[in-house]
Amino acid sequence: MTAGSRGDVAPFTGLGHGLARAGHEVTLVTHERFGPLAEAAGIGFRPLPVDPRAELESTAGRGLHRSGTGAGKLVRVVALARAVAGELAAGLQAAAEDSDVLLLSVSVAPLGLAIAEGLKLPSLGVYLQPHAVTGEFAPPMIGTRSLGRPGNRLAARAVNAAVDAIFTDAVHELRAGLGLPRAGTRAARRSREAMDWPVLHGFSERIVPRPADWRPGLQVAGYWWPYDSPTAGLPAELSAFLGAGPPPVFVGLGSATTPDPEQVGATVVRALRAAGLRGVIQSGWAGLRADGDDMLTIGEVPHRDLFPRTAAVVHACGAGTTAAGLRAGVPAVPVPVQFDQSFWAARLTALGVAPGAVPLRRLTAPALTAALRKATGDETYRVRARALAALLAREDGIGPVLEAVEARAGG
Repeated sequence: MTAGSRGDVAPFTGLGHGLARAGHEVTLVTHERFGPLAEAAGIGFRPLPVDPRAELESTAGRGLHRSGTGAGKLVRVVALARAVAGELAAGLQAAAEDSDVLLLSVSVAPLGLAIAEGLKLPSLGVYLQPHAVTGEFAPPMIGTRSLGRPGNRLAARAVNAAVDAIFTDAVHELRAGLGLPRAGTRAARRSREAMDWPVLHGFSERIVPRPADWRPGLQVAGYWWPYDSPTAGLPAELSAFLGAGPPPVFVGLGSATTPDPEQVGATVVRALRAAGLRGVIQSGWAGLRADGDDMLTIGEVPHRDLFPRTAAVVHACGAGTTAAGLRAGVPAVPVPVQFDQSFWAARLTALGVAPGAVPLRRLTAPALTAALRKATGDETYRVRARALAALLAREDGIGPVLEAVEARAGG
């Protein structure tokens, strides 16, 4: 069960496909627009209401761009999510009634846990980002540098309280409908932490080592790569473009939106041309476009097939695209927009596969040109990226989840 953008959904198609291959009947429960992803992966699907793209393009969604800080954006997104949380609850409950065990992403965990309690179902968390309290880094959602160990822990508790506030009313309604005693989301969080409720994280310890101060039950499993059909391949136009010259640079903001896509697109094109590079521009939810013989605008394509054929990837650093770039073994130029993207950008820089971030709010052609020249001109970035990709290829992120599911479900 998950909710959010494509990056909050796609990794679970790979996880679900792997669990299905091991003999489990798997259903992905998420927004209706992502139904084709589940179908392609050969797993079941149950739709949830709410279109995440429509919410981001609404007046409230576009208001996120008026906040210049991570904390300010978090306040706005809490209000936005709180307005739709109740709409998700009925769909989650209906899907759970046909299930034996619930796997909950962080975006629906408070609702899913209330449902699991009411229906007496085992559950576990499957998170794509590290959300638990730790002193080792600041909470990824606010996108700041370390605040020191005490400050990091305090900030993480504040973020958790803000997230709990999203679901307060919806959880109260759910619990009442399920015949459960009234309990707040904060109390529920304390309860599951006291019971060491299991959460598996879909990233590699090579990218984010497990914090030493995490409670028991929190495990870093490894990446869950999105399912891509072995025969899917790339569109003919894209294949022809790739073969018509040196490897291009991929540029895409994924599910992030921007208040002025034309300006962002023009800035990207100027920077690519100043660096002497060809570009493949993914339109995405931002609606980016680029024209010219040295540029190609594309829609959704498998990152698995495209990224290894690029000179570098310029992206917003959502968890999913960050993972795809690491898997491909190519340098990155992070252009974080909001929330956890600055966290992943900092990790790429620390790992030596990116020269540093160029945040969207400070994006200029000269700044992006300089970063592109470093990423593509200094071979050390590509060497490190390839070495890291080789290590990630040996990991099995699905195995630990399979073990946890079978243990939770009683074998």
